[in-house]
Amino acid sequence: MAADDEFAFPDQRKEPIGDATHVRNAVSRFMQVEDVSDADRDAAWKRIERAAKKHGVELSETSWHDLRRAD
Repeated sequence: MAADDEFAFPDQRKEPIGDATHVRNAVSRFMQVEDVSDADRDAAWKRIERAAKKHGVELSETSWHDLRRAD
């Protein structure tokens, strides 16, 4: 079982970030995570940034707010 620090949202155990592929997937699905606050998203994004750096993933976004799409 993965440790809590291997998830972008550890309380919900959502969006694993233990390797480069998972980091990329966590970014692409970030806005699909439901029932989390903006503070949770801020903390999750910081975890994703750390994991991206650790696993050599370049992020084009500077914030999770960049992931918001206009409907």
